[in-house]
Formats: sequence, C-alpha cells, structure tokens
Amino acid sequence: MSGAQGPKPLIAVCQVTSTPDQEHNWAACSQLVREATRRDACVVFLPEAFDFIGSCTEETLRLAEPLEGDYLQRYLSLARECGVWLSLGGFHEKGEDWESTRRIYNCHLLVDPKGSVVATYRKIHLFDVELEGRVSLKESAFTNPGSEMVPPVPTPAGKVLLRARAIETQCYVVAAAQTGQHHPRRTSFGHSMVVDPWGSIVAQCREGPGLCFAEIDLAYLHRLRQEMPVFAHRQPRLYSQAAGEWGFAPP
Repeated sequence: MSGAQGPKPLIAVCQVTSTPDQEHNWAACSQLVREATRRDACVVFLPEAFDFIGSCTEETLRLAEPLEGDYLQRYLSLARECGVWLSLGGFHEKGEDWESTRRIYNCHLLVDPKGSVVATYRKIHLFDVELEGRVSLKESAFTNPGSEMVPPVPTPAGKVLLRARAIETQCYVVAAAQTGQHHPRRTSFGHSMVVDPWGSIVAQCREGPGLCFAEIDLAYLHRLRQEMPVFAHRQPRLYSQAAGEWGFAPP
C-alpha cells in the first residue's frame, strides 16, 4: 500500500434482545441499522438469532421461514433503503429439505447495499451444551448442519469472515451478541465487541441493547501481516497428513 490513505471504514455492531415476538425484534433491529447508517457505517452487523429466539423447539420451528419469506425480504429492502452492507447472523431458515427433515438451518447472510444476498453460510458445527441444573441446549435436535465452507466476501471494510480468530488469522473479528431476557427460560449477557488483529478490544457494548462502532484500519492490517507473516510459516502438508492419520480424510 502506498500513497494517501482515505478515511478508515466505519462498522457498527448491533446488540439486541430478541424475543419470540418477531415484530418487536424487527422494530429494534431496523432502528439500530438506521441509526448506524446515520453515523456513516458502511457495514452493520446483527447477532445470531436477530430474527427471534423461541421459547421452545416447537415455537422455533413454527416461526422459521425460508430465505424467500417476507421477514428476510424486509432486511433486503432495509439494506437497499439505507445503502449499507448487512451481516445477518444466524437466521432461522427453513431450507428446501424442510418437508423431509423437519429441521431448520442456522444461516448467516451477507447482504449488499443493493439488497442482494451475496453470501450464505449455514452453520456447520452446531452448539450442544448440557450443564446440569443450569443450561440445556441441543441445537442439533432441531437444526441441520451446513455442508460447505464459504469464502470471504470483499466489502468496504475488507473481507468479512464469517468465522475467525483475531490473532491466529491476523484479522479483525466482529462479534455481535444478544443481551437481556429473551423469555422466562433464557437470558444473554451482551458484550458485543470488535477485536483487532493483536487481540485488543477496540469497541464493545456492555449489557443492554445498543450499538458500538469501530474503524477498520486496513493499512495497519496490511503492515502487520508484512511484519509478522504467520501465513508464510504454515506447513499445509502436515494438515492433510494429520487428517489422514486421525481418520478425517475424505472417502
């Protein structure tokens, strides 16, 4: 990189309290997106389950919609109206196999300012946890795992990775989170954040709905990768070797 640098891209991270009431969730999310664009954010990140958090499996399956459904179309129109990129984390998707599987997908979508879906990532590694007497959540009981990885997509804030770790991958990591009481049996604790490639938190929400903003310094990122070229130190041959030894090789 050389020459004069333009303004650093500004991103916005939304922290919301999703409930089973989809209209309530839409009102809260759309308000934050519009507020973010008034601040000239070029990419706005919404958290997993921005559409709703059901109070039981039956309600979750009932409220889920296909990508072509009316609810998601509102967000495509919102992106077009505001002229902004939207990262929509964790939409409850009824896929084409709904009738046969009766399970949904946890689908992350990236929407461009024209209102077009430019990338979809269906969560591969599902979240199952059982903490005796405290938490019981088995995503695999009602969710199909995705079947493919998705390459990064160029945006004004760089290539937005759907899953990454900051220091290991020398990337900015954007983590939009839920907060507050979703329904009587589920609570989230906020702390949405943006982490820079050194692992430093450069922006963070506390508890409660709201926004945090961060400038993405692509020149700094480029310089860091030159000064500490960790990707040049990798030995990919060991990955395939280990995969074969551990029984992970494709059939």
